[in-house]
Amino acid sequence: MNRRNILWSAVTALGAAFGASRAKAAAEAPASNKLKVVYHLSDAEKVNFVLGNIQNHLDGVGGPEHVTIALVIHGPALKAFHRAQANPDISKRISDFSKDGVELAACGNTMKAQNVTLTDLLPGFVSAEKGGVVRLAELQSQGYLYLRP
Repeated sequence: MNRRNILWSAVTALGAAFGASRAKAAAEAPASNKLKVVYHLSDAEKVNFVLGNIQNHLDGVGGPEHVTIALVIHGPALKAFHRAQANPDISKRISDFSKDGVELAACGNTMKAQNVTLTDLLPGFVSAEKGGVVRLAELQSQGYLYLRP
């Protein structure tokens, strides 16, 4: 009988110690309630609208330190970001977004179809080598909220 009580006490003590260490680790871990959002852009006529949405999003949450934003572009919309064709307003917005840490992903398939490389696009872009839709799915699987204005 006594052995059973000793064993039960030891198991209980170990369980309590384990629970306390997990609670302490959870309390020490920084609570990140920073939203992660991915914007999807493929329609050329929506370029300015989507860029405006992203700026409004950044302003609405108090700046880039409060949100992680990615912009995935494919299809006809990518032409608006060709360095040689981009208007000055789009160039400035993309530069500002890049400085704010917005991921600017260009669909690798669209780049091939339009016969452009990253150097042909505005600075700050990365290539979504597997394709824009694949990048969108990857980001969503990482907890990004999907927005397609």
